[in-house]
Amino acid sequence: MGRLDNKVAVITGAASGIGLATARRFAAEGAKVVVADFAEKEGLAAANEIGGTYVNVDVANEASVEALYEKTEEIYGGVDILFNNAGISPADDDSILTTGLDAWRRVQEVNLTSVYLCCRYGIPYLQKRGGGSIINTASFVAVMGSATSQVSYTASKGGVLSMSRELGVQFARENIRVNALCPGPVNTPLLQELFAKDPERAARRLVHVPMGRFAEPEEIASAVLFLASDDSSFMTASTFLVDGGIGGAYVTPL
Repeated sequence: MGRLDNKVAVITGAASGIGLATARRFAAEGAKVVVADFAEKEGLAAANEIGGTYVNVDVANEASVEALYEKTEEIYGGVDILFNNAGISPADDDSILTTGLDAWRRVQEVNLTSVYLCCRYGIPYLQKRGGGSIINTASFVAVMGSATSQVSYTASKGGVLSMSRELGVQFARENIRVNALCPGPVNTPLLQELFAKDPERAARRLVHVPMGRFAEPEEIASAVLFLASDDSSFMTASTFLVDGGIGGAYVTPL
C-alpha cells in the first residue's frame, strides 16, 4: 500500500528537477501522475519512466491550463492532487535597477500567474472529488531577502506564498488543503546552470546554508509527498520551509 494509492496527481514542471523527482516519488507511492511540462521530449521520457501520462502545457496560457485538467479527467476520471511547481529564474532577472519590464513580466507570468491559473482551473476538479491537496512551490526568498538579487523571482514567490495562504483558508471547509512549499537552494539544472555561468554568485548562496550544502531534488520530493498525503491532513495555509536551516540562521558556521 502506498500513501497515494488511487490518487491522481498533476505536476507542472515535471520534466526535470523537483518536479521530476516528485513524479517518481508519487508514482512509487501509488499515484497516477500527469507529467505536465512544455519540454515535450523530456516530459514524454519522464511519463514513460513512471508509467504516467505526459501533457504538453504552457502554464502561463489560460486555455492550455484549462485543457490540462480536462485531459486529466478524461484519462483518469478526476484529480486529487495539484503540485504547481513550474517556474523560471532567468539571468536577466537581477537587480531592480537593471531588470527590464519584459523580464519582470515574463517571470511573473510563469511563476505567479501560472499558479493562479492552475488553482483557478484545478480547484473545481478537487471539489468534484470532495477534497484534495494543492502544493504550490514558493521559495525561502518569499520569507526573507535574497542574497543574490532576482527581483521578479522573489516578488513572484512572495505572491505564491500569499495566494496559497488565502486559498488554504478559503477552501478549508471543503477539505481542500493548500500549502506553500518553500525550498532553499536545490541542486537542480537551474542551479547547475547558475554555477556554470557565475560560480561566485552561486557560492554566495551556499555560504548562507547552515547545513553547508544544497538540497537534492529527492529531499524536496519527500516534503511534497508529505503535503500531498494524509500524513499532513491537519495542515493548510502553511508556509512549509525546507531550507537547510536558512530561515533559522543569524550567521552560519564557517
